[in-house]
Amino acid sequence: MEQYYEKLMECVLDGEEEEAVALTRAEIEAGVNPLDIVQKCLVPILDDVGEKFSRLEIFLPDLIMSADVAKAVKDEIRAHLLNSSEKSESAGKVVIGTVQGDVHDIGKNIVATLLEVNGYEVLDLGNDVAPYSFIETAKRENVDIIALSSLLTTSMPYMVDVLKTLDGLGLRSKYKVIVGGGPVSAEWAESIGADGYSNDANEAVELCRKIMAERKAG
Repeated sequence: MEQYYEKLMECVLDGEEEEAVALTRAEIEAGVNPLDIVQKCLVPILDDVGEKFSRLEIFLPDLIMSADVAKAVKDEIRAHLLNSSEKSESAGKVVIGTVQGDVHDIGKNIVATLLEVNGYEVLDLGNDVAPYSFIETAKRENVDIIALSSLLTTSMPYMVDVLKTLDGLGLRSKYKVIVGGGPVSAEWAESIGADGYSNDANEAVELCRKIMAERKAG
């Protein structure tokens, strides 16, 4: 897998979408667990890309290009998993999105993918999502968890707006609200009254698993 990792990293940085998908398909056909590809390759590669961007080693067009490659790889993995797995009971239903004022979605996309492959029904609203859109979807789809992402400090107040709107509508106790993203912290989550915080995609899955276990336990 080390050779695949290095080649995939090159593809992500160079914007080689088709080659990245072909490499991934070959890796899966060779018997590699698709979840290992996500957790051991795609997630750390995107973490590295994010760090390069923060150090100004790459710029916004490069970040967007890398995100497109990562999305193509994610879609290939997701298609394989959905085609090869038997339908099983849902682990829970999650609406996820990047809050209003923020168009970053690499991390959010990875969280959504990991949740899906771990058995969750995921409603991905994309980026720059208005507070009421989360709530409207949660009500319509009867979700368990609302997951809010932000990579900009200027957009973080919209997380507060989601929680305040839920309170105002008398719906706060119906949904668990979790938050995450670069500038978000456990302290911030606690200060705004969120139900949880995750530092990365794997942690987000564990947080949702814990929340759903508590919900089922009553």
